[in-house]
Amino acid sequence: MYSWSNLLKESQKRITTKDPNGGVTYLIEEKGKYIKRLSEITGRNTILYFSAFMHKPKHPEIIINDKDINALMENVHKLDKKKGLDLILHTPGGDLAATEQIIYYLKSYFNSDIRAIVPQMAMSAGSLIAVSCKSIIMGRQSCIGPFDPQLNGVPCQSVLREFRKAIDDVERHPASLGLWQTIISKLNPTFITLCEQADALSDELTEKILSDKGLSDAAKKSIKKVFSKNEHSKTHSRHIDRSQCKNSGLSIIDLEEQQELQDLVLGIHHCCMILGEQSNVIKIVENNVGGRYQLHANN
Repeated sequence: MYSWSNLLKESQKRITTKDPNGGVTYLIEEKGKYIKRLSEITGRNTILYFSAFMHKPKHPEIIINDKDINALMENVHKLDKKKGLDLILHTPGGDLAATEQIIYYLKSYFNSDIRAIVPQMAMSAGSLIAVSCKSIIMGRQSCIGPFDPQLNGVPCQSVLREFRKAIDDVERHPASLGLWQTIISKLNPTFITLCEQADALSDELTEKILSDKGLSDAAKKSIKKVFSKNEHSKTHSRHIDRSQCKNSGLSIIDLEEQQELQDLVLGIHHCCMILGEQSNVIKIVENNVGGRYQLHANN
């Protein structure tokens, strides 16, 4: 029942003229059952954080934002904080300040006993949340991504590197001044300063997160190279799989180590993905005791 095709087939059976939303209701109910069962077999709390960013990529609410802290507050309510937390993540990332608040809110509530579970993708700021956890459960298909800062979709480190290149090139070859003036003039006023500040904030937060994990300087340097320096990743959308995560020094657990856990995690993810296709759902934040925050495109 956990496979995509079975869930899709069963949901389609529930769609009738009397109940056109029967398929959506079925998927929501199955997802809830799987989350509850997952918590039972791990002995830990479970919170799902799912964004339908693959289905509604232009909707402004798909990203991590300040509203999410309210959804998480609703979901940690009534959870036994002594049991720790498994946080299932599927997100494109989002606002860095909101991400920082989420990380330290959950850490304070669960005394840093948090594992991230990535069924498919946790990118950018979502990757930062995953890295902040004590371990990450990943499958062969799972990936996280770089969290070098972006402003309006522009990589700050690339802007700063190009600006330094311009200064060096003009010093060495004064005749290049006109070319660089044309290029730099296209940037908005203060944009370079904003890039510097964003990069400094990202580096500060990354350093704090890695230091909180008690990692050695060598381990921190290795992880930063892979995730926070775009000279290494080349592109912000780079998919970093679990073998690369392990090699960087992160604590990674293979999803396939426990069959029922794998089935449940993928069953939850498939339910969400089909809901993303067949409904107007934008974001789901849900726990194992029945708490659920669900955002729709018409909200």
